[in-house]
Order: sequence, then C-alpha cells, then structure tokens
Amino acid sequence: TRHDDAERIYVHCLKEEVRQMSDKKEEAGDKTAQEKQEKQENKNNAHVMPEVTFAAFIMSLSTSALYHLGEIADPSSGKTHQDLVLAKHTIDTLSLLHEKTKGNLNDEEKGLLENIMYDLRMRYVNLER
Repeated sequence: TRHDDAERIYVHCLKEEVRQMSDKKEEAGDKTAQEKQEKQENKNNAHVMPEVTFAAFIMSLSTSALYHLGEIADPSSGKTHQDLVLAKHTIDTLSLLHEKTKGNLNDEEKGLLENIMYDLRMRYVNLER
C-alpha cells in the first residue's frame, strides 16, 4: 500500500541520514589539530545535522506535520499536541513543493514526496471526521 511505501522510503531516508552523519564523524577525525580544538570548544553548542538534501527537507516537513497532527510527542514534555491548522499548512506546503518541483525530481524523491503527502492527508482526514 501507499502507507507501506511511505514507511519504506522514510526508513531508507533515515538510514541514509545516519550513514551520512557517520561519514561526517569519520571526516571530523581527519581534521587538523586546530579544527579539533575549535570543535571541542564548540561541542556544547554543536548539533550533528544531516546533510541538506531534498529528502531531508521533506522528512523535516513530514515530522512537523506529524507533530501538529498529534502523532509525535513534544521531546521536552513527552506530551502530544494537536493543531490541525498548522498540520494543514504543512501539508499544503508539501503540495506546493510537489507542484513547483514537477519534472525536477528523481524517482526516489518524487516517490518519497508523493507517499508522504498521501499518508499525511489520510491522517489529517481521519482526524477531521
């Protein structure tokens, strides 16, 4: 089903992000002594961020929509919160990206975007009932 496809692509993208973060950690091991010192000084404020890719951007918007749909808990409080107006806005943003990027995405990116949009729309409609 489309939901299964969305989950499969989501897991694939997460694995890719983990691999990229691992690669970045290895690259960090090759830095000069000065870069290592600067990294250590900034360690308390640093965050390991995934590479900026279309898939990562789509996954970020998807996570935001899931949060607003009440599907993901707030990491600081552990509580869920539902804001269907913001969820719809995020879904509409994904739809806009889908329209504006037509013909410019590879098959994997297109499939990811379409499956996530389908999944989020179904979740939204089920909550609106």
